[in-house]
Amino acid sequence: MGQIKAADVAKLRKTTGAGMMDCKNALTEVDGDFEAAIDLLRKKGQKVANKRADRDATEGAVLSLVSDDRKTGIVVVLNCETDFVAKNEDFVAFVKKIGTIALENKAANADAVKALPFDDSTVGEEIISQIGVIGEKLDLSGYALVEADTVVGYIHPGNKLASIAGFNVPDFDDQTGKDVVMQIAAMAPVAIDKEDVSEAIIAKEIEIGKEQAIAEGKPAQLAEKIAMGKLNKFYKDNTLMQQQFVKNNKITVSEHVKATNKDAKVIVMKRFSLNA
Repeated sequence: MGQIKAADVAKLRKTTGAGMMDCKNALTEVDGDFEAAIDLLRKKGQKVANKRADRDATEGAVLSLVSDDRKTGIVVVLNCETDFVAKNEDFVAFVKKIGTIALENKAANADAVKALPFDDSTVGEEIISQIGVIGEKLDLSGYALVEADTVVGYIHPGNKLASIAGFNVPDFDDQTGKDVVMQIAAMAPVAIDKEDVSEAIIAKEIEIGKEQAIAEGKPAQLAEKIAMGKLNKFYKDNTLMQQQFVKNNKITVSEHVKATNKDAKVIVMKRFSLNA
């Protein structure tokens, strides 16, 4: 395969859902640039799953924890090498203890978590110690802190996916909050609303839309209009508040939230998954 490794082809196929040869050809055409290969597949009309927001990981546990006053929450990811260890109750309890320590101290990032006291050592030192006990590499690969008037978290059964959201109103309805974080977990939105989508992503979507239109034989002068239409569909499919609510596809997530509290907004969201 020359400079294109089989592992890279497999990773691209897992990320996009495109065929093996399509992935190999795309990587070859862009000299192995993974992100460029994803864009190339999309431009050629390949079906590409939107999974790039998830963190790279193998096995482990992903947990979200929320404070009793519902104003602070964290998501923590601790990797291990095998599913056997990941499912072990002691391992999950260890990850939960790390998360609890991080939550109590409102640690800002993973490095801050590792520096926190853990019994007679630190979290980082205890992780190293557990490597010797378990016999597998462990890595605190993901962490996020969320603070808001109301914070709600969700852990998908199996501890391989967790999400968390912060709302701008106090004492926001718990069930509606859970609906939202489950939506985040299930649909992996790239942003909260369309105004939160980065200019880089918008420009890329417009470019892809134009090239698709031209490739389909549409007149070049209409390509911009067609691309903007595709961009609006991108917003509906990929931004949380514009997405169809999974429990009732006749309304959007925004409409569901507003029906509970007209002033409520999601102001922050985080989603971590072990599955690339």
